[in-house]
Amino acid sequence: MTVRALFLLALLLFSTSLLQVARCQSNSDAEVVEAADERGDLGIVGDDVQDFDGGRFNPALGVETAYVFPKNPSRVIVAGEESTLLVGIQNGGESNINVIAIQASVHLPFDHRYFVQNLTAQFFNSSSVSPSSQATYPYAFAISKFLQPGAFDLVGTIVYEIDQHPFQNTFYNGTIEVIEAGGLLSVESVILLCLGTALVGLFGFWLRTQVAHLSKKTKKAPKVEVGTATTDSSRDEWLQGTAYTQSISNKSKKKK
Repeated sequence: MTVRALFLLALLLFSTSLLQVARCQSNSDAEVVEAADERGDLGIVGDDVQDFDGGRFNPALGVETAYVFPKNPSRVIVAGEESTLLVGIQNGGESNINVIAIQASVHLPFDHRYFVQNLTAQFFNSSSVSPSSQATYPYAFAISKFLQPGAFDLVGTIVYEIDQHPFQNTFYNGTIEVIEAGGLLSVESVILLCLGTALVGLFGFWLRTQVAHLSKKTKKAPKVEVGTATTDSSRDEWLQGTAYTQSISNKSKKKK
């Protein structure tokens, strides 16, 4: 199982280089399909095509899938812009696989029961994978430009038939990071940044006011009361009749 998975990843990487070469030669959809191993016609879902989104099928025995985000290992998706991933499928059974469609959906990371967005399905006509063979298919999708930036879960499945019985494999069930076009900063991030800057400015103004108020208090000189000393006659009663009072009375008489 591990050797098969590594082989599928190697095949996807090799198909990525082929896809890039084909895109350099031409931007037409026909050449992109031709770079996808010429195993079928790539089309967009229409009203006359069967919708497999409502059905849930089991994976077939011996069928393995893998995925690669070309030049996007961090899986950062720009809202409103087209993104591409490669889906590899290996037929380890004894019958041909008729690949029907690749579809994906975006969910809330904490609860997959809530759909955020059903992405456009890509259908393949007359695309088969013989036993002991591998194939690689490109899947182009676009997240709504109105989706709020953040982390979401992407669930991608490939639907196929074996002996006219439908099956499906989930090739990816993990987290993607959705960002706004034009940069990593969202509107909410800018608002929070401005609010934080305003709070820091208000705190600095309040701190400066408090420091200035304290400095004014320390600069004020202490008041010193200057006046004449008064004597309490009651405190001197116990000195009456002593030598101290007599000397004071004699000095006053001499001054007169």
